[in-house]
Amino acid sequence: MSEATTARRGEQRWPMALAVIAASGLHALLPPELKAQQSKWVPLISAGILLVLILADPGRIDRVQKWTRVITGILFGFITLANALSVYLLIQGILDGASFATARELLFAGGSVWITNVIAFALWYWDLDGGGSAARLNGTGPSPALVFPEMTHKEHVSVDWYPKFVDYLAFSFSTALAFSPTDVSAVKPWAKVMMVCESLVSLATAALVIARAVNVV
Repeated sequence: MSEATTARRGEQRWPMALAVIAASGLHALLPPELKAQQSKWVPLISAGILLVLILADPGRIDRVQKWTRVITGILFGFITLANALSVYLLIQGILDGASFATARELLFAGGSVWITNVIAFALWYWDLDGGGSAARLNGTGPSPALVFPEMTHKEHVSVDWYPKFVDYLAFSFSTALAFSPTDVSAVKPWAKVMMVCESLVSLATAALVIARAVNVV
């Protein structure tokens, strides 16, 4: 382990926790027709799993533990599945000509689904790249799947820099908005496939929602 690695401190968990809470809250605010019948439990279940994760590994994320990674995967999978259902119901409703009260309601629903999609993919990028946050900190994980500009321009960052959640959130937002990589390069197949999936969901959601909102107006 290098001197730079030993000088690092694990990243704080609160950015990821806030993202999970935001995704759950946005899902709860969706119209009933865009949620499963039991969707009222989504925020509570997400909060419960998040609480278990925090209690299991309090403080900074600096320990590689298989079972906490399993809990993390369950939490992210739950959020992803809930939003995937909302994406499906939203697109199906638009294609079937379902009525929306106002264009504002439709844009809010579409925007909530779109933002939640960005958060969900950011969570997965953060959890999978380089073996996860703790593995990136300790340098014990596989080679990175995403190459950030800070990795090649080290003169602009401190010696203890490594990608944290905010970096993956920005990357996910850029992918969903630009439908292509910007300053971050995906160098492994699974990361490229995830980028394609995120871009397709983003494009379908944005295009259909905007087109339908124009008709509602």
